[in-house]
Amino acid sequence: MFAIIPNLSRHNAEDVTRAVCNELKILNAEFALLNENKDVFSDICSQFYDEETLYKEADVVIAIGGDGTIINSAKKASDAGVPILGINAGRVAFMAGLEPQELSLLDRLISGKYSVDKRMMLAAYVVVDGKIVNEFNCVNDVFVGRGTHVNMVRLTINCDDAQVSEYYSDGVIISTPTGSTAYSLSAGGPVIDPLIESILLTPVCPHSMFQRPMIFRSDSVLEIIDNNEPGNVFAFFDGGQAVPIPENSKIIVKKSNKTADFIRIKSDTFVDILNAKLRSN
Repeated sequence: MFAIIPNLSRHNAEDVTRAVCNELKILNAEFALLNENKDVFSDICSQFYDEETLYKEADVVIAIGGDGTIINSAKKASDAGVPILGINAGRVAFMAGLEPQELSLLDRLISGKYSVDKRMMLAAYVVVDGKIVNEFNCVNDVFVGRGTHVNMVRLTINCDDAQVSEYYSDGVIISTPTGSTAYSLSAGGPVIDPLIESILLTPVCPHSMFQRPMIFRSDSVLEIIDNNEPGNVFAFFDGGQAVPIPENSKIIVKKSNKTADFIRIKSDTFVDILNAKLRSN
């Protein structure tokens, strides 16, 4: 069964979702949506489930929206152990495997003419007084830095218990190769092929000419230590809600034991996708 997850806040997401449903009907494929979508799509879909059941019953997840929608769905699909196909209903959507005009290629999901890219994820832990108080899995990145105040922050970064540097900056981004085309790219970080497993550290507006992005092995363990007054530093996991970092705490980031499994239908390379998306931005 195909689980269809649309982000209806996107202006064309409803039209794209209807087109996907119509294509799957032509292919005699079983599909379902969330209960919350029933009022919009009851004329075209007969199966609706709560979120937990939908992911549990799915063989493939189809997320329709921008990168945020695809990332959020990819983490839930990873927990359920199923692959995901992103369909662009946003602006750039680096993670989308199809554009709205390419829906005829959905027949390849039925015939098995596709591959699956297993993308590395990050596991991030908020540690207070030696105890883990929060845990996150991230497809793209972890950002630690200033929240609403204007002052820069001081953060010490350790890698495998050895100090890398102390950064006086707006913050630091720890990202996967997949996330190298997100916030890290805007902050001057390099673009990394998403199938090259590594961990990328990108300082944001560092107050130094000599602090530049660094790439670490995928088995590295990074520690971010807050050297500021309590309440000045926040963490954002895959761009989600701000998490205040309490006193006497640190954030540990390492490779997750989970992967985000993205379906690849087309034969275009990472460089092809990168050039097409950046030209359209």
